[in-house]
This record gives sequence, C-alpha cells and structure tokens, in this order.
Amino acid sequence: MDLLARAQELLAAHPVVDGHNDLPWRLREQVHYDLERRDIATDQSAHLHTDIPRLRAGGVGAQFWSVYVRSDLTGGDAVVAVLEQIDCVLRLVDRHPDALRLAVTADDMEAARAEGRIASLMGAEGGHSIANSLGVLRMLYTLGVRYMTLTHNDTIDWADSATDEARHGGLTAFGEEVVREMNRLGMLVDLSHVSPGTMRAALRVSEAPVLFSHSSSRAVCDHVRNIPDDVLEQLPRNGGVAMATFVPQFILPAAAEWIVGANENMKAHGLHPLDQSPKAQAVQEAYSAAHPRPLADIGTVADHLDHMREVAGVDHLGLGGDYDGVVHLPEGLGDVSGYPRLFAELLRRGWSEDDLAKLAWRNAVRVLRDAGSVAAGLAGKRGPSTASIEDLDGYVPARRARGIAGSAPQAAPRGEGEARTAG
Repeated sequence: MDLLARAQELLAAHPVVDGHNDLPWRLREQVHYDLERRDIATDQSAHLHTDIPRLRAGGVGAQFWSVYVRSDLTGGDAVVAVLEQIDCVLRLVDRHPDALRLAVTADDMEAARAEGRIASLMGAEGGHSIANSLGVLRMLYTLGVRYMTLTHNDTIDWADSATDEARHGGLTAFGEEVVREMNRLGMLVDLSHVSPGTMRAALRVSEAPVLFSHSSSRAVCDHVRNIPDDVLEQLPRNGGVAMATFVPQFILPAAAEWIVGANENMKAHGLHPLDQSPKAQAVQEAYSAAHPRPLADIGTVADHLDHMREVAGVDHLGLGGDYDGVVHLPEGLGDVSGYPRLFAELLRRGWSEDDLAKLAWRNAVRVLRDAGSVAAGLAGKRGPSTASIEDLDGYVPARRARGIAGSAPQAAPRGEGEARTAG
C-alpha cells in the first residue's frame, strides 16, 4: 500500500480535528450569510477552501468553526457580530444534518464520528467579542462556543496581542479572571494570536489545558504569531495542545519577509495592508508580478510538526489549517481536501500510525474532555464570577454609558500578513 493510501485509511479511522476554519466569516463577506448562494453540500472550490465533499475527501471528522469578529468592532457591535457568526454555524448544522453534527463535548465528537458525521464545534476568535463582560462570555458558552482566542490582531483592554503593542505585560487582573472563568465553564483558553507574555501568563493562571488553535513553531519560523520553544515546553505539564497552522507567512521565513515588502508597498500607495478593494488587488498583483511570492509546501508544515513534536511531545500536537481565513496556502494543501497528503509526508518521515492518530483526533478530543473534567471539579468550589474590569483593573470602558461593557474604540485591524478575511 502506498503512503497516500495508508494515510487515507488512517484518517478513515482517526479523522482530523481541525482547530480553526474561517468559513463563517467568508460567508458573511461573500453572501451575507445567504447559505443558498454558497451551498457547501456542493463543490464551492471557485469561492471557498471549504465544502462538505472536500471535508470528506480530506478526512476531516471534526471542525472548530471560527466565530471570528474583526477587532475594529468593539462593545455592542462586537457582541452582535459574534452572535451572527454563531447563528451562521447553527444554521449550517441545521441545513446539513446528514453531514454535520453540533458538538459541545468530547462525547459529542465521538458520537459524530461513530455516525459518520463531521463534529461541528465553535471557537470565538478574539476576546474583544465579549465586550469586557463575563456575562457575555457565559452566554457564548451556553450557545456552544468551546474555545475563545484571547486576542486577535489588536491588544485589547485586558490582554496583549502578538501583532500589536504590549500594554499589559500579558494579562491584566481582569484578564486572569477571564481565564479562571473559562476554566470554570469548561471553555478552552486559546493562545493563538496572543503575545508570548500573554501565553506565559495564561499558562500560569489556567487550571485546565490550553489550546493553540492555529499557531506553529517560532524556532522554525521567527514570526510573532508562532509559539516560542519555552512555551511549547510547558504543554506537557499543562496538558494542552498546539495545533500547527498552514499560513505561509507564519511557517516559511522567506514568505514572512515577502509579506513585509508587500505591506510596505501597499502603504506606499496609500492603502491599508488588509484592503481588498479592486485598487488594492491591482497593487498586490503588480507587486507579485515583480517580486514572485515564495511558496511553502507540505514539507514546510511537516518541518514545524517535527520540531514541535521534539519540544512538546506528540501528545500535545494538532492541526489548525486556517482555511478560508487566508488567501494563499502551501502547495498541496490548497483546501481542506489536502490532509491525506500531509499525513503521507509524515508517514514518509517515520511518524508511526499511533502518533498520527494522536495528531489527527485523539489529542484534540482529550483536551476538550480534560477541560470539561476541570470544570466539573470546579463546580462545587466557585460560582459564576461577578468581577468587572472596573473592579479589577480600575478601567471604565468608553461604551459603558451606552449600556454595554465595551472597550474603547480601536484602530483598524493591524496586518499580521497579507489581505485576508480573518485568520
């Protein structure tokens, strides 16, 4: 049996749990959530990285759908946007009951696998989406959200982002309370996008395993969005999982350098690096023609996984492709059908089938189960937190007067890379 066939057979038994897919935001941008116009039961390769046939072909058995909110949306605007994103995921599951099953526990994930359906989980990308309210955090959990990425591209009122100025030394006192409340609920603390200081603070505070839903190795590619080795080394003690991503500028140093040049070129034309207007696209295309884009490939991703396994151990690895959150992807991994090719490469490099079963399925299921166990243990020790950011940090949000515990207005999203939808 050739390596690709072995990989496909393995994924039939131990399918991929993908930690991060931005399909909901893509649907918002492209068709304003009109699911008839982007019917993912059919081939959508002209518009999307993701549809059900390609998820099946890729051996994906569980998907964390990102209910991402742009970080220039704050306060009540952010809360409305995240609720609309959740509504999109719930409508997708209702629309495709033969293929998708809503999952909020590890048992739900296992049941979906047994039924031959794709477990559909939700992760909120960016702590600004709770508008500094632990009550909103709890409501997101009630609606099915099972991880929250503490920041997106911008530093927020209580946590530092990797791609913005660090103002808090990691987490403020209220930020630490957010982590404790997530532990109490059983919501995974996602440390992708956050600064190394925030990573270390969250690992210090968290009583439950943490998650990196879509981050790779900083030692292999020195990008601020990646995970330093000293943080990876803490995962065995914490029990957490780092899910390697496929975003070229995060995994290939030459691609990261190319993005810097492309962004500077956009600014020189008076355009924001994330601008996707026709004028911006023309500027990007001209730059790409004059400066060919360095291409990542499957081996680039495998290099990160090899290093992360060496540092953190195979029990603490997963995959978070960031499909439909970026424009460009590695050769061979251009959409969600590409996972068997990655697993064939890892087989070629000597990864055992047991190791690959952990990478694909077991580790992610375990981390959600363990978070639930921690929450069950905390249930008799403390109730819902009523702390506020005013109480703990002495900060009065600018939007409090409007009745929403929002944050002060922030700048437009800061470019961590090329124009993209979410990421």
